[in-house]
Amino acid sequence: MIRPSRAGLLALLMLALLAGCAGTTVQPSAGICPAPATSAPAAAPVCPVCPVCPAVPLPLPVPPEPPKAETFERANFADLPGWPEDSLSDAYGALRASCSVLRNRNPWREVCAAAMKLEPGALKSDALRAFFESQLAPWRIAGSDGSTQGLVTGYYEPLLRGSRVRTDKYRVPLYAPPDDLITVDLSSVHPELRNLRLRGRIEGRRLVPYWPRADIDRGNAPVAGKELLWVDDRIEAFFLEIQGSGRVQFDSGETVRVGYADQNGHPYMSIGRVLIDRGELKSNEASMQGIQAWGRANPARLQSVLDANPSYVFFRETPVADASAGPAGALGVALTPQRSIAADPRFIPLGAPVFLATTLPLSDQPMQKLMFAQDTGGAIRGAVRADFFWGFGAEAGALAGRMRQSGRMWLLWPKDSAPPRPRP
Repeated sequence: MIRPSRAGLLALLMLALLAGCAGTTVQPSAGICPAPATSAPAAAPVCPVCPVCPAVPLPLPVPPEPPKAETFERANFADLPGWPEDSLSDAYGALRASCSVLRNRNPWREVCAAAMKLEPGALKSDALRAFFESQLAPWRIAGSDGSTQGLVTGYYEPLLRGSRVRTDKYRVPLYAPPDDLITVDLSSVHPELRNLRLRGRIEGRRLVPYWPRADIDRGNAPVAGKELLWVDDRIEAFFLEIQGSGRVQFDSGETVRVGYADQNGHPYMSIGRVLIDRGELKSNEASMQGIQAWGRANPARLQSVLDANPSYVFFRETPVADASAGPAGALGVALTPQRSIAADPRFIPLGAPVFLATTLPLSDQPMQKLMFAQDTGGAIRGAVRADFFWGFGAEAGALAGRMRQSGRMWLLWPKDSAPPRPRP
């Protein structure tokens, strides 16, 4: 049904009032129109003509929305703090990984072709720096409010202990995607919605939201039989979902990798924020380590806190072909420790190089590095937002769990090409 606009409704109201002023016959009301004579039929009484029509206020003009700041603004390499000091030797592998996907796409064809032809002697920092400066141009990234400062967090690949069968020790399941989970690719509805998916389940003839975490963990969702592996720690399993991938080691010594396969479609809610709001933790205590410590000290209350995050991640198992290589990110290539970030693909295309200026966790010490946007994340939203991949193991986890820094970002984009247009 077509709904009239606000201006249209006011116009209709004005016409109605004007029609009333023209002496239109209306149903009389006591005390307004004279009573009709009883001796003979008479014409229906009419209200007296209004001497002055009532004023109808015209709609006030709607002030225009303030113009949104440009996401990308042209810059120079001299504007990048720490660019001359960044040791780029270990960035070449990340560049090749991105080019393995981008090399057949515009505007990356020529850049990637040149990158693949670099001689081994050109892989030193100064030579690579000259390569990037000859091929790419920096663009400063800003949010819609014009701010160039954003949040930089960290993530890593954890190691869990587990089993292929449930035992008294290994009782926490990691699930593969359930059979009743329906995924709708919204790009089939509108091209602007590419990379966006709607998830749910069929109930009768309706598509309804999929089961939230509380129902999945309590067995109310039909996930029985989809157990991929079993692990020994519920809070470690929860943080595995946040990291998106990890390794599970069996008692036999065998290690497998598990990675993101799908998600139930519910929005992510930070349980750190929940614990702060409930007065359980102070804001400076809500790191990954602080949350883990609270969970182990309050096992009976842990599940109610986890339930506050309705989002749930399902996994798939992959072999560990190269123990030194990182897990595959959203780009489909192995992440490079301290050279890969997760970013919001609505603003920063997957695979693109990004220069990041931030500080080390819990420190004012600058960390200024060339990174590659090779991953995404449910909590990574906004133009100036990055999740820094630290690598595998406990040491990487100690850094990632404490990282919540402010940072600035520059997109490096092929010269003579306009930067990408942000997607809604």
